[in-house]
Amino acid sequence: MIYIGTDIVEVRRIRELMARWPDRFIRRIYTTTEIDYCTRQPVPAIHFAGRFAAKEAVKKALYAAGARDPIPFASIGIDRTPEGIPVASWTGGDAKLQLSISHTNNHAVATALVVTND
Repeated sequence: MIYIGTDIVEVRRIRELMARWPDRFIRRIYTTTEIDYCTRQPVPAIHFAGRFAAKEAVKKALYAAGARDPIPFASIGIDRTPEGIPVASWTGGDAKLQLSISHTNNHAVATALVVTND
């Protein structure tokens, strides 16, 4: 089966959360790899927003696939292949995940697929 999740985030909202609780927000939501990548970008908030949308999309797809326990944001890792293709991993299981992320200066959107053998 294939399960889908999607999410859209306003970059402004992420920028405000980063300003209000810089360390607390970042460390609670993102992995060290994600933090390193996003902070190296010219406008980090855009990339943090993209990863936030991706994590939400992955969570929605996992819940649609039957996950019942809470899924912490930090248990979902968003990375890139050498070619720049976004990839997702989840420490809570062995689900096969597919991911797409897009963003503008104002919004970030992500779609995630969970593929299972049932």
